[in-house]
Amino acid sequence: MEIKTQKKTRLMPVAAAEGASWEDLVNTPEIQEAARVLREGGLVAFPTETVYGLGANGLDSAAVAGIFAAKGRPADNPLILHIADAEALVQIAPEVPPLARRLGQAFWPGPLTMVLPKGPAVPYVTTGGLDTVAVRMPAHPVALALLSAAGVPVAAPSANISGRPSPTEAAHVAADLAGKVDIILDGGPTSVGVESTVLDCTGPVPVILRPGGVSKEALEEILGEVKLDPHVQGGNEVEGPVRSPGMKYRHYAPKAPAVLIRGEPPELFQQVTALAQKLEAQGETVGLLVSKEMLEYWRREGVDQSRWQIAVMGSRTDAAEVAASIYRGLRELDGTNATQIILEGISTAGVGLAVMNRLQKAAGNRVIDV
Repeated sequence: MEIKTQKKTRLMPVAAAEGASWEDLVNTPEIQEAARVLREGGLVAFPTETVYGLGANGLDSAAVAGIFAAKGRPADNPLILHIADAEALVQIAPEVPPLARRLGQAFWPGPLTMVLPKGPAVPYVTTGGLDTVAVRMPAHPVALALLSAAGVPVAAPSANISGRPSPTEAAHVAADLAGKVDIILDGGPTSVGVESTVLDCTGPVPVILRPGGVSKEALEEILGEVKLDPHVQGGNEVEGPVRSPGMKYRHYAPKAPAVLIRGEPPELFQQVTALAQKLEAQGETVGLLVSKEMLEYWRREGVDQSRWQIAVMGSRTDAAEVAASIYRGLRELDGTNATQIILEGISTAGVGLAVMNRLQKAAGNRVIDV
C-alpha cells in the first residue's frame, strides 16, 4: 500500500509460521529493510504482543521528534524504549536496581515496562525531559527480530494518532498513520490488546504508573509490596510532568462522546439498557461496547437492540479476552454513525484493572456507578 502524502508508506506483511521465533525472522527481507530504515532515522510501525508500536531510533533526537510529529503527541509525554536483550540496558540505564533485574528475569520478554534512571546516551526528547527512562522487551517474534536487526533501542509509543484508540491490527495503523510513516510491518492481530504495565522502579517500593498486561497480583508474587499511583483508578489527569505514558492527556477515546457504567449484574445490565433506551428516545444513535453476557441478558429479556450499534468485547468473566478486544471494539464503533457510546465495565481483578483504566479514559472520566 502506498499513499502519496508526506511519506510513501509501505505496508509489508511478515509471514511467520505458527510458533516461529524471532531468529527465524531476523534475516527476512522485510525485517532487514525495516531495520535499515530505523537505523537511518525513519519511522517503522510494528506489532508487539500488546499493541502496534510506532518505532524510531530512540537514541536519535531527530528520529524521535518524528514520532511526536506523526502522532501529534505532546512533547512532555515520555516514550518507552524497546530492546531485544537485557545487555542493552548497559547503554540506556546503567544503574539497574536489583528488584528490576528480578522483574526482568520473571517477565521479559513480556508486557512489563520498567522506569529506571536514564543513562547519558538517551536524549531528553525520548524521556519527555525526565532523568528516568522507560524500558521494555516485547514478547513478539516480529518485534524482537526487528529490534535485533536494527541494533539500536527503539522508542515506540502506540502507532495511532494521539488520543485515539490504540491499534491492534496493521489496518488500524494504516487508518491513522498512512503517509506519515515509512513502513508498517503487518504481523497480524496482537494478542494482549492493552499496553504494557509501567512500573516505577526508582524508589524503595515499586509503583504502578500505568496498569497493563502484567497484573498487580503477578508483580506482588515476585516483589511483595507494589503500590498503585493514585491516578490509576481515580482517572484524573496528572498535572505537570509525568513519569509514564498514559498518565496525562486524552487517551484511547472514540470519536463520539462515551460514558462508562460500572457495577455488577443484574443492576449493571439494567442500567446500560435503560440509558441506551433513554438516549435512543432522545434521538441519539446509540453505540455500545458490551459483553457476551449483556447480549444474553437482552435476548432473555426481549430487549429490542435492532437500532443500536453494538461491538462485543467478549465474556466479562475473562478479562484477558476483553483486553484483547476493547480497542478493536472502539474502532468498530468509530466506523458507525453512533452519536453517543455506552461502555460496560468489568471487574478490576487481574488485567481487568488495565481494561477499566482504558475504558475510563476512553469515556473522558464520565462514569456512572450502579
